[in-house]
Amino acid sequence: MSRGAFADKSKVDPTVAYNYEEIETPDHVATAGAQRALSSSIGALFVNPANVATERVYHLGGFAQIWPEAGRQSYGLAAADSVSSSSHLAGAMGATYNFEDPDGVDRQWTDVRLALAYPFSDKLFFGLGGRYVWLKQNGDGPLGPSQASGGLRGSNIVKTFSFDAGLTLKPTPELALAVVGQNLSHPGNAFLPTTVGGAIGYGRDVFGIEGDLVFDFDSWQKTRARAMIGAEALLADHYGLRGGYRYDQGAKSHSVGLGFAYIDPSFQLEISGRRTFTDQPASVVAIGFTYHLEASGILASPGDTF
Repeated sequence: MSRGAFADKSKVDPTVAYNYEEIETPDHVATAGAQRALSSSIGALFVNPANVATERVYHLGGFAQIWPEAGRQSYGLAAADSVSSSSHLAGAMGATYNFEDPDGVDRQWTDVRLALAYPFSDKLFFGLGGRYVWLKQNGDGPLGPSQASGGLRGSNIVKTFSFDAGLTLKPTPELALAVVGQNLSHPGNAFLPTTVGGAIGYGRDVFGIEGDLVFDFDSWQKTRARAMIGAEALLADHYGLRGGYRYDQGAKSHSVGLGFAYIDPSFQLEISGRRTFTDQPASVVAIGFTYHLEASGILASPGDTF
């Protein structure tokens, strides 16, 4: 006789896979989050809305994440357009569906975002991003079957709007300084933590390096910091290599990322991975595909596609 097989719930701390509700494209995964200064296009939508305007692009893309040990999967679509507006106003929008540990904490959420950015000059960029998140948790959290830890079965724990703001200064074409605030409506919980971060990056046509420091006001009992450093290089005009490291003071964890991209004038294909080292280590693998267009048709993007 046979009986139904059920997957075991994840032994990884749910906060590791939830990752502060950061929606990560493959370049974000590879550089361990060090993207606030040098990001652009679709990636900027999720990390610094000001950078949507730093490159002249029209991109459509899709991406996915899989966390094997934590039982999380994420799937997203996004678009960025900074070429079709006569006022130089740039915009991006995207949506992701996510679920985590269906046989344990059983968390599901959807994140929809819109960002608008304006270049005051070729040196100063400002952006605002709005997000709407609704989240359910039908399983038990770390404290077991309790109201505090188990969520509201069948109902939304989170169903709210919040917003981000970013400012990027480029004193020279290679140097970028950025300040970003996320969830500035201050929902006051760890599902949508309010953070403020700064970053400095140096990037040329074939190489970039960046360091970020972020302060999280809600995920832990007191304010904790996350420090990140990432680098990327373009080889033979088509092959991108990325890597990064993050230290998380709140979770007391270290993360190491690595990624590869194939870049063509009309598209980009990416794959990345990151390993987080805690008491129960966890991995994430991300893949993405971006199609490069202009408002007038299918053309190579005039901006930096890396």
